[in-house]
Amino acid sequence: MHIDSRPVSSNQLRPHEKLSQLIRRHLGQQHRKPVAAYSRAAFASLLIALTKKPRPLVLDSFCGTGRSTAILAERHPDHLVVGVDKSAHRLAKHVPGAAHNYLLLQANCEDIWRLLHQEGVSVDYHYLLYPNPWPKSRHLQRRIHGSATFPWLLDLGGKIELRSNWQLYVEEFGLAMHFAGYCGCVSVLSPQPALTLFEEKYRASDHELWVYRCNGQNRLAIPRAIAK
Repeated sequence: MHIDSRPVSSNQLRPHEKLSQLIRRHLGQQHRKPVAAYSRAAFASLLIALTKKPRPLVLDSFCGTGRSTAILAERHPDHLVVGVDKSAHRLAKHVPGAAHNYLLLQANCEDIWRLLHQEGVSVDYHYLLYPNPWPKSRHLQRRIHGSATFPWLLDLGGKIELRSNWQLYVEEFGLAMHFAGYCGCVSVLSPQPALTLFEEKYRASDHELWVYRCNGQNRLAIPRAIAK
């Protein structure tokens, strides 16, 4: 039985008034949150995969069940596509796709961003598909672009694509990228096969879907240990 999904409800009607100030502060200081042990273990398996077969990297952050990761692997056959989610419960629901060039990691996405940068590994493509919007105004710093870890995402480079059914979230993310010196575009997402279960549900509920895209620099993802 189909159940309609309700649109995002928020007490915030425009980009947050403190966004610019917050981005400047985060770009001007180094975030020192410790990396979780389970994230380090997951990252080690990623380095092993890249060491065995160096290739460009696609990152699917907050991948949930990994459905999008499997689909993206078919779209990027010459890349290693890595889906990251902190929930073992969600990842356990993964239905394997036809492609074999992808890897699912149970880890904090922000930890993986930081570790990749420390290892000197960049990404060709970075997908952020329907993250938790944290719609209340007071929760700005829980959004991807409002977090102190946002600079770690920027450090990875690559082409960034963020999707959401909340227009304001996408516009605010675009503004954050602009404040950080990046040029991108916000637009309505054209009808196409759904990458995630959320996207499928939102389409079925007639939500308007929004996307931010930004081009970045690409380079081969080779860990420093084998690049020397």
